[in-house]
Amino acid sequence: MSLRIVITSFGSLGDLHPYLALGQALQRRGHRPVLALPPSYGARVHAAGLEHAHVRPDADLSDRDTVRRIMDPLRGAEFLVRQLLMPAVEQSYEDLARVARGADLIVSHPLTFAAPVVAESLGLRWVSSVLAPLGFFSRLDPPLMAVHPLMAALQRRWPRLYRGLIPTARLATRTWAAPLHALRRRLGLPRGGDPVHEGQFSPWGTLAMFSRVIAEPQDDWPPNTIVTGALGHDQVHGTLPPALARFLDEGPPPVVFTLGSAAVAADRAPRFYRAALDAVDALGQRAVLLVGPHGASQLDRRHRPHVHVAEWAPHAALFSRAGVVVHQGGAGTLHAALASGRPMLVVPFAHDQGDNAVRVQRLGVGRVVFPQRLDAAALRAALSALAGERHYALRASAVGRLVREERGDESACNAIEAASRP
Repeated sequence: MSLRIVITSFGSLGDLHPYLALGQALQRRGHRPVLALPPSYGARVHAAGLEHAHVRPDADLSDRDTVRRIMDPLRGAEFLVRQLLMPAVEQSYEDLARVARGADLIVSHPLTFAAPVVAESLGLRWVSSVLAPLGFFSRLDPPLMAVHPLMAALQRRWPRLYRGLIPTARLATRTWAAPLHALRRRLGLPRGGDPVHEGQFSPWGTLAMFSRVIAEPQDDWPPNTIVTGALGHDQVHGTLPPALARFLDEGPPPVVFTLGSAAVAADRAPRFYRAALDAVDALGQRAVLLVGPHGASQLDRRHRPHVHVAEWAPHAALFSRAGVVVHQGGAGTLHAALASGRPMLVVPFAHDQGDNAVRVQRLGVGRVVFPQRLDAAALRAALSALAGERHYALRASAVGRLVREERGDESACNAIEAASRP
């Protein structure tokens, strides 16, 4: 039976690509997915051969100042939820309800707060999703809640004390959802759970769209949660640019530095790239720097034949030809790095990136440098350790095989089809 499935999301390219991959997988099975997203995503949705529907807020996630505020390590989450999304939740509800009428099922994202309300008001089934383990705030597998080395030390050295801090995450967000509660009252719906926490999860199931190598299911996760494995979609970048391909062909595998599509606009991004250049200069290593649309103007313009600078490149194609991948720890970049089988160094900036980073370290495939300690010396020491200690390469290669064998698209489609059956 062909199903009309409305898929919602909001965020960076790492929040878009998995849902494009999901939409394409559903389409291959004969279903009719529609991606209900802000208009700035429309071109990429159509390029993937999928239907796009406009859902507010009309935030331009290519706007550097907006992304910079979202990536603030202390206030970014509050700005994103309280100032950007919640004031537009009524508009989001109106747009999404129009798209969802007559649909068979809705797939929600952690930031599409109107989706559960639409499903409940229209009597539709829905499936929730998360892209990183942090989203569950599990006390049995407690996430790193702040991107800071002192918090990581507390988590590592006093796990019982740290586990007791998990419920405090709810206190920080308890007032953010007032507009959503007002919407539910207007519609005659019960108040529901906190939409930042338990209220985002569907009774029909939750797709944990990440690899099992970074987190196994826990007893305090929402019922009916399925770890699908990651869903990748790297076609937005096309193929390797010719100049980059030539550089890769001309020498040994380089160190690849990238901050994805969001952290590249963070306040600390210029410092990251300056430290990268100084580190590879000192080590005499070849490097590729993916700097985004504005980063090149902030770099030292000295000619370096051992360094190639580009705005973007397809991660899957590039990472597989790297010696080491240095990245910010966003879910999309992380899974591309894991699948490449290459050792990695994670420099987390905000949100789930810190938790993803410490999971990489525990997995034995890489190291972490927190941004508070970021400089050329720290990068140089970490890169030397990754190159000099062979167990990183062996472990990364073994984990890469496991990640590449996962079939996230198939698992997610199976779960969606099961949830849609009477």
